Amino acid sequence: MSFSSNQLDDLCINTIRMLSADAVEKAKSGHPGFPLGAACMAYVLWTRFIRHNPANPSWPNRDRFILSAGHGSAMLYAILHLCGYDLSLEDLKNFRQWGSKTPGHPEFNLSIGVECTTGPLGQGFAIGVGMALAERFLAACFNRPGLPVVDHYTYALVSDGDLMEGVAAEAASLAGHLRLGKLIYLYDDNRITIEGNTAITFSENVGARFEAYGWHVQRVEDGNSPDMIEQAVRNAQVESERPSLIMARTHIGFGSPKQDSEKSHGEPLGKDALAATKDFFGWPQQPAFHVPADALAHFRKALESGAGLETEWRNMFEDYRKAFPSDAEALERQFRGELPSDWDNEIPRFKPEDGPMETRSASGKILNAIARRVPNMLGGSGDLAPSTKTLIAGSPDQAFNHPEGRNIRFGVREHAMGAAVNGMALHGGVLPFGATFFIFSDYMRPALRLAALMGVHSIFVFTHDSVGVGEDGPTHQPIEQLPSLRAMANFLVIRPADPNETVMAWKVAMERQQPVALLLTRQKVPVLDPGRLGDFTGVARGAYVLSDAEGQPDVILIASGSEVHLALEAQQTMLLRNGIKSRVVSMPCWELFLEQSQDYRDSVIPPKVKKRLAIEAGSSMGWSKWVGDEGDVISIDRFGASAPGSEIFRQFGFTVDNVAKRVEGLLKD
Repeated sequence: MSFSSNQLDDLCINTIRMLSADAVEKAKSGHPGFPLGAACMAYVLWTRFIRHNPANPSWPNRDRFILSAGHGSAMLYAILHLCGYDLSLEDLKNFRQWGSKTPGHPEFNLSIGVECTTGPLGQGFAIGVGMALAERFLAACFNRPGLPVVDHYTYALVSDGDLMEGVAAEAASLAGHLRLGKLIYLYDDNRITIEGNTAITFSENVGARFEAYGWHVQRVEDGNSPDMIEQAVRNAQVESERPSLIMARTHIGFGSPKQDSEKSHGEPLGKDALAATKDFFGWPQQPAFHVPADALAHFRKALESGAGLETEWRNMFEDYRKAFPSDAEALERQFRGELPSDWDNEIPRFKPEDGPMETRSASGKILNAIARRVPNMLGGSGDLAPSTKTLIAGSPDQAFNHPEGRNIRFGVREHAMGAAVNGMALHGGVLPFGATFFIFSDYMRPALRLAALMGVHSIFVFTHDSVGVGEDGPTHQPIEQLPSLRAMANFLVIRPADPNETVMAWKVAMERQQPVALLLTRQKVPVLDPGRLGDFTGVARGAYVLSDAEGQPDVILIASGSEVHLALEAQQTMLLRNGIKSRVVSMPCWELFLEQSQDYRDSVIPPKVKKRLAIEAGSSMGWSKWVGDEGDVISIDRFGASAPGSEIFRQFGFTVDNVAKRVEGLLKD
């Protein structure tokens, strides 16, 4: 059968709609309204603009697509299947089922073309900002006249809910300030949320808001018009100095009896409403998951065109390699996530005679030593670079006129910073970090969780790690943050005791392909003597014996961070005063310690030594795992206070005398 171009467009758009609706209906769970209303926008993007190769979803120069409105996942899966990605019709039928490739919200899976995990609204919006930033940075570093080896767009579909979230406001402000011209977002302006019409809560002028952020804003009155959508995207591509927002007026649940109603948002249409919807579009009632041959053939052109696009790029890259062999090798290595062979050659080693030092200051020296050898390392802080010590010396700030800049001024936008760092890591080719005070990690929590869920190589530098912050008081003193991050799967939390442990912590952060948080002190701590104490490489194993007793110890002192020094001082004092033999274990990272063999863990914390005292300036939650039924914990299970840090530590019992007293109490039991 032959179709006019308009008829073929309609057939393809309706195929997306009906596959999505059938998937939701079969699962008896999901969100049919968004696919019915937004399918036209997605179709235009995927068939007329997005440069991709379904046979190689990780092609480095592909355009990135983010479904920020992740509840519309059924639509994304339908498109990926139709275009020829490794997603079968059977996978669509297993939507939202155990072990399927098609979970309820998109989960990062490049093998099937899902660029990032979305669902928590606003996250995809902010992740895209990081992706666009990474693209611009790499283009500035590697492109040469006539050889644009890094040259692609970042697209996203965003919803009313996305734009209500604070993280999207932060990210939009940042993107406008940075003038990320290759960032193009299509806004599904259907004016419906779970509770009803957006008028009950969302009456702002969205276009004016984004124009004020510095975005290029267009309005498309008919979100079901492929030609209007296409023209808007082309206009956005011409606008190279501002990110673009295309506001497309759509109708949730379009074509169904529940059109323009919140009832089409988060539940299946139901048998009768689905039948009526199929009638509206002239779609056969049976079989379910019907894919017209002409529609499939049109979508599957992506296989041929994608292969051609990638081949064209690879031919150009070979020309690039001949002209710039070292740059070509570096870019390939960076996209493989590999470090230069000499990446750690300049990392300093610290000696006791260097004097007491804040671990944040040691971290700053280490970061700069690494950055000199790892040119794709970039990042910044939430307006706290002088305090977090995270400025890369000798590099300009990342800006429109300095796209090669490695210092990103995120501003007081911690949540957007965390999500953008994830976006840069997802993009590939760069090694990103973000920094702030540990207490403000709370502002970043959803982004940290998504980093862990996706397993991306994001590095988070959190300074001012305890009540040692002092006079700023309890609003700035982290207590419960430590156990809350430790509770997160696939997330490394490392709290080094001194500058040398900080060196090892950074090595772990650089080499592990997962998110890592480094917790660093504001107050100065002594430099541990590498000639007298344990091997600091034990940091990579999570915990190690730092200072041992002769023979079997009477008690084991376990500490992290600055409290390790208290444990060492108490060890010597108790031995001299009371003849108590103690082992000091530095435990900077619970997660790494849990990865070790049982034999190693038992060698560090012998099961037969039941008397154990943990010392940590944070919540006691979780320490029972390590101290056991006969152990004790010196911790803080209340909020802090405003006073000099040394006084706060004294008031909370972080003193040699209190450690000795608690040990003596353990040994009497």
